[in-house]
Amino acid sequence: MSATTVPDDAGARLADICEEAGRLILPLWKSGLKVHTKSDESPVTAADREAELLILRRLAEAFPDVHVVSEEHASEYGAPEAIGDPFFLVDPIDGTKAFVRGDPNFTVNIGLISGKRPIAGAVMAPVTGETWFTRAGRTFKRVWGGPETEVRARAWPQGHAVALVSHTMKPDIIEKYAAEYGFDHPQAMDSSIKFCRLAEGAADIYPRHGPTMEWDIAAGQAVLEAAGGRMEAHGGGAFVYGKVADGFRNGWFIARGAAG
Repeated sequence: MSATTVPDDAGARLADICEEAGRLILPLWKSGLKVHTKSDESPVTAADREAELLILRRLAEAFPDVHVVSEEHASEYGAPEAIGDPFFLVDPIDGTKAFVRGDPNFTVNIGLISGKRPIAGAVMAPVTGETWFTRAGRTFKRVWGGPETEVRARAWPQGHAVALVSHTMKPDIIEKYAAEYGFDHPQAMDSSIKFCRLAEGAADIYPRHGPTMEWDIAAGQAVLEAAGGRMEAHGGGAFVYGKVADGFRNGWFIARGAAG
């Protein structure tokens, strides 16, 4: 599959896979799974590993010629030194810390990258049953497999702009960001669901002044941009993928709604 042959329904097919993985994960939430520590000191559970194996099988069946870069495989065996174009980025559970704490904001993510940009993606929240996905340059949402509704990012609501921030962000840092970006109401939230709340017009900006990996955010960016939002590297410029030399690590970024 090349970028020119990516089917319009690729995002919807990814949504189906994310939902299947979500159904596998949900019974394991709050089940007392043993938590292991990876080499980067981040947590991993059997739910991460089982969901990733399922996703890799389904992608191999649906898109047999497309390379996949996935979080747990990269953590265990090292990030690949070469990739094709296009390629998938997979995060079977984004927000594992929230999953382990028993918080609901964790997600399943699959993003399709071509030309260093996300061109399709799906994000699924297993606890709420919400799934956001791209189709033909637009973003749709469904809940528990129900009817699909198109979602759009909203214009900046002057005086009422909502910023999504980390639960661990200190008040003085939030105040600094509010002055820099002009938002009015900070809201703490975990995982890539932040991109989806921007995409559906429930929030306006997500400034990230800290490290992420490409698989953490690729699907979320695809969903956001297809809904009319945008993503930029801190200081301006395009936010790119396929950073093999950097081990797929990201720099800072700002995700925005339609006119943030």
